[in-house]
Amino acid sequence: MQTPKLVAVEKHIHTVPVALALQLVELLKRWHIPDVELLSGVRLGPNALEDPLGRLPVSTMHDLLERARLMTGEPGLGYYLGLQKRVSLYGYLGFAALSAPSIRQALELAVKFAPIFSTALAIDLKIDGDLAALRVEEQASLGGVRDIVLISLMLGLQTIGFALTGQETRRSVDFAMPEPEYHGRFAHLTSNWRFGQPATRLLLDTASLDAPIVTADPAALALARTLCERSLDELGFDAGLADRVRRMVASDTGGFRSLEHVAALVHLSPRTLKRRLAAQGISFSNLVDRERLERALVLLQSSRLPIEDVAQQLDYATASTFVRAFHRWTGTTPSAYRRERWYGARAG
Repeated sequence: MQTPKLVAVEKHIHTVPVALALQLVELLKRWHIPDVELLSGVRLGPNALEDPLGRLPVSTMHDLLERARLMTGEPGLGYYLGLQKRVSLYGYLGFAALSAPSIRQALELAVKFAPIFSTALAIDLKIDGDLAALRVEEQASLGGVRDIVLISLMLGLQTIGFALTGQETRRSVDFAMPEPEYHGRFAHLTSNWRFGQPATRLLLDTASLDAPIVTADPAALALARTLCERSLDELGFDAGLADRVRRMVASDTGGFRSLEHVAALVHLSPRTLKRRLAAQGISFSNLVDRERLERALVLLQSSRLPIEDVAQQLDYATASTFVRAFHRWTGTTPSAYRRERWYGARAG
């Protein structure tokens, strides 16, 4: 299944912290591969990773992952990277998560400050009754290493969640990509993972969001917030703008607000709002599509509303318009998705 169509944004280069490359270098020691061999293959010198605050273009990180997979002969490299994930990998954002009082606050911080780690992926937390969903949106093409990136991220979130709380919680993971051929070798690590879904997301019981973090520290959290805010400013982002816009897209009475309406709510002209979102690699229409898809998935999964009523709640003039949009986003129809989820739940 496909994710909502990405909208190209001009003059924005997605980057990642050098820490990701250092993690890869450390992992490759398992295969006795020296860092110079890995780095030389992508025209990075031996000193390229020495600056702990340095950043690499996403395209360079992709090349490193491709080369690492080739050199190790291990197609499932993403699983190894995910199991090796530590919250410290995320710098100031990880520091904030470690200091937060609960998983809920840690995830809210991650949503707000995600751009300081990278704009290649966006995350959003949605809560609907007993179900909480942390959704991952691809803001840049992940090319041939898409499986490595998404698998390492989602398995890493599970690894870090256990480290923060010391608790195993009920969760499942959906991937908006086909199941890799090598997944069976790692299936024992990943119960309740589903591939070929409309969106990539981590699903949790809402109650699990209140699990306390064992390293919570109010003073450290205040400092971490300040450092994250400063990092956003230094990278040229409007702190919280995308999150505020995302929350305002859906109106309180149902339906979705226009660009002009949301711009007025945040006291900006439509042109300025578009420009500031573009600086973060985001488009307004993409935000609307995300909200519509997320609401559609919840309605189709948790209710038996006729497709016509679902379309109406999503502010579509006709059911056929909604069906076409849903197919464009996911590669399937609303009815087929509902049948799959219903029968899948009964089989489980």
